[in-house]
Amino acid sequence: MTIKLYNTLTRQKETFEPLEPGKVKMYVCGPTVYNYIHIGNARPAIVYDTVRRYLEYKGYDVNFVSNFTDIDDKLIKAANELGEDVPTIANRFIDAYFDDVTALGCKRANMHPRVTENIDLIVDFIQALIDKGYAYEAGGDVYYKTREFEGYGKLSHQSIEELRLGNRIDVGEKKQDALDFVLWKSAKEGEISWESPWGEGRPGWHIECSAMAKKYLGDTIDIHAGGQDLTFPHHENEIAQSEAVTGKIFSKYWMHNGYININNEKMSKSLGNFVLVHDIIKEINPQIVRFFMLSVHYRHPINFSQDLLESTKNAFERITTSYVNLQHRKNSSTNLTENNDEWLNKIKEFRVQFEKEMDDDFNTANAISVLFDLAKQANYYIQEQNTSEEVITAFLDELDKLGDVLGIKFATNQLLDEEIEEMIQQRIQARKERNFALSDEIRDKLKDLNIILEDTPQGTRWKRS
Repeated sequence: MTIKLYNTLTRQKETFEPLEPGKVKMYVCGPTVYNYIHIGNARPAIVYDTVRRYLEYKGYDVNFVSNFTDIDDKLIKAANELGEDVPTIANRFIDAYFDDVTALGCKRANMHPRVTENIDLIVDFIQALIDKGYAYEAGGDVYYKTREFEGYGKLSHQSIEELRLGNRIDVGEKKQDALDFVLWKSAKEGEISWESPWGEGRPGWHIECSAMAKKYLGDTIDIHAGGQDLTFPHHENEIAQSEAVTGKIFSKYWMHNGYININNEKMSKSLGNFVLVHDIIKEINPQIVRFFMLSVHYRHPINFSQDLLESTKNAFERITTSYVNLQHRKNSSTNLTENNDEWLNKIKEFRVQFEKEMDDDFNTANAISVLFDLAKQANYYIQEQNTSEEVITAFLDELDKLGDVLGIKFATNQLLDEEIEEMIQQRIQARKERNFALSDEIRDKLKDLNIILEDTPQGTRWKRS
């Protein structure tokens, strides 16, 4: 079955047909690295990592590029506030980004280009726009002539006249038209800057992705993706820049994930509901955060709350428990062959259904439902008196394979109850012997495995966190 995906450009589902058979060129807008990423940044990271995984599962060779914005007003402000330079801030939070998204099960892109490593490329791109009559210099700044690009507004489905309403020229701006946007900003005193034909300065935000997508993926790419908030003006401006320079379609397909609300309210610092991934994964298994993000279709809004996370945790553990029970039962299974083919065919049907859901615009919510049904059938099977190692292995392999498409691992180092009790007895003995270092070591090890100990007058009790 072929993949259908929703194209923001045409506002309809289309059959996915890459420019080159068997190969996919995919660009995803990355973060501005002035702080730890928030839960809103995590959604596109998880969503498009899953899209990439599924395309690879289907046999495509995916060239996946995601950039870092490592020079920006926010970075300059953070550097001034912290008394550090911009590269130091950027490097710190790029490292933090990799820590966070790796914990969330995301693979690294084939390329993570940085703006500051591509200044000459960006300058050349801007000069090409000037040479073609799509941009102009004004007092050290360079602006894009929005009205010169005939197709402006086609991604956000707005006309020039609709966009003109509400736009104005702010104090200090030198642009000729309120709709024009900046490509190059002249440097203020003391700011980090680079040389250019128009004087010392730095790139505007929108130009970086056009220049780097062209360099690393070519004039036309298959998929350009990002959060819904980037549709306008960022992605609209990218189209205008890229297609003005090349005269070719910039991206064949455009994908945008929905917003995240926190407890049914829009996430914002002013409301005090700004959730950083760096903090949340200290409290919650990152796999559960990923499972939560994929439990809603990527184009739909999602509400992030502790109650919903707890519900997701319980759901995730139902599949994990099934997986663990399969592992334990496998050790006592026989080489029984009766009904094996029947069960093996049932397991294959789950894979077919999983692919059907993912082929329909990467519907991870329905794909997860298939995993629940698979786990339910596995539970039913291992209740039988006689089980076959072949069938149990097939269940495990299918959960592994389909889970990997979603970036989810059901394999666990979860301890059995009797193993926990044995470690508690070792800790009790260590305390009797006043070996508090060993006692603390055992407690910490159990804590790392999500086992919480409670020392009471009646003895030590434990629970899973």
